[in-house]
Amino acid sequence: MFDSPFDAVDFAGLRLRNRFALAPMTRVSAEANGRANAAMVDHYVRYAKGGFGLLITEGIYPDQAASQGYAYQPGLADALQTESWVPIVKAVHAADSKIIAQIMHAGAQLQYNRYVDQPIGLTEQKPMAKPLGLYGDQEAWFEPKPMTETDFDQVMNGFLGAIRNAQAAGFDGVELHGANGYLLNQMLSTHFNTREDKFGGSLEKRAKFILDLVKSAREMVDNDFALGIRLSQITITDQDYQWPEGEEGFAWLVQALTDAGIDFIHTTDTSADRASLRDGDRSLAEVVQDTGVALIVNGGINDENYQDVANSYPDALLALGKAALADPAFVRKIQGGEPVDALDFAMLQPIANVENEMRWRADQKD
Repeated sequence: MFDSPFDAVDFAGLRLRNRFALAPMTRVSAEANGRANAAMVDHYVRYAKGGFGLLITEGIYPDQAASQGYAYQPGLADALQTESWVPIVKAVHAADSKIIAQIMHAGAQLQYNRYVDQPIGLTEQKPMAKPLGLYGDQEAWFEPKPMTETDFDQVMNGFLGAIRNAQAAGFDGVELHGANGYLLNQMLSTHFNTREDKFGGSLEKRAKFILDLVKSAREMVDNDFALGIRLSQITITDQDYQWPEGEEGFAWLVQALTDAGIDFIHTTDTSADRASLRDGDRSLAEVVQDTGVALIVNGGINDENYQDVANSYPDALLALGKAALADPAFVRKIQGGEPVDALDFAMLQPIANVENEMRWRADQKD
């Protein structure tokens, strides 16, 4: 059990200076070709210098097929994209933080892709509601193409290739994005996954691809390279979805992931302690906590409740999204008893990229 969220900790094989993690946030600030750039170096280093012990990158697309979901999203799909991340990793390490690459396949939740004209999905089912205006001006979701055996193989190879590239770039680990409505999350969801083959039906079948991916990745990477997954029921366009298997099914999934070789599970919800599982009274994080696997908890953590969340999950990292976006020096400030900045969504207009944020911050100083 960790004594204080500010104390140094050992987590999933990584030595971290504290329990605060930067949650992954889509910033669409790479080059059009998917390569990371100098602005992204500055972006991530701000959080390292601001005191966050672990940084989790925005979702990175793994292949030059249907995985990219947003314009100006970074990739880890080729040698040049991989090389472009090296300055970021080195700068974050120099600032005494660790950094994990989040690997994300958009699936049906795609707003832009420079490689293909049509997304792939488990079925023809589209996401609910409308695309996110913060990441483009698309009015409606594209019609996805149901995945074939070849598509599943291509997606698997893409994930494994990107994980290999992340290790080559010097990252301290990877996080598979199985949350928020992207492809791995779609596989678990009965809204998207109504397949009648080996990848659909029971939770065991819906989780098959993910478990195979974790097993293959664990065999491929070094023992000291952290392998995690982010999980949620909800998506960015559906805050009410629940897995039909409820708490019992989620407990099975967590154990199956642990058995497959996962090092940590990162839960995200509208609130870290929301009891959202069907027929249960515990949060996602509480279920994970009971298994003993390393945990990152995310959802509404801020300067007013971080200590309560830390007390509720005494062995977990605390992942901050909006609070970190509002003030990259959040950790340093609260540790020193200083007030932190509040989030003004104007910094994300008209597109939620780093350039617009920095322009907004400069305007506030004038």
